[in-house]
Amino acid sequence: MMEKEEIFSKVLRAGRRTYFFDVRATKADDYYLTITESKKFTNDDGSFHYKKHKIYIYKEDFAEFKEILAEMTDYIINEKGDEVISERHQKDFKKEYDPTSRVTEDELKTPESFTDISFDDI
Repeated sequence: MMEKEEIFSKVLRAGRRTYFFDVRATKADDYYLTITESKKFTNDDGSFHYKKHKIYIYKEDFAEFKEILAEMTDYIINEKGDEVISERHQKDFKKEYDPTSRVTEDELKTPESFTDISFDDI
């Protein structure tokens, strides 16, 4: 499908990602929406390139797409709130556990680490 010039566009810049929302026209001059995610990658030599992913949404799918998108975003906000807690997005993010704190093999072999089980209970 040949894409025509954008009829109406909006851009959302989000860190290394940029989202393009474009209204385009079909050959029959009906409208549809494309959403393009463009992500910037830096090569070892300092140059960079972009990877793009595009989805097409047609009018017959708008109502259900909008409903499901709202349901999914509402679910995330209701479950986790709207505060960003990801390390990638928040430089001062502190994990609640210490990944360097590990149980050693010797600690696993101590009598305190075993549980008495009666096979009659099984």
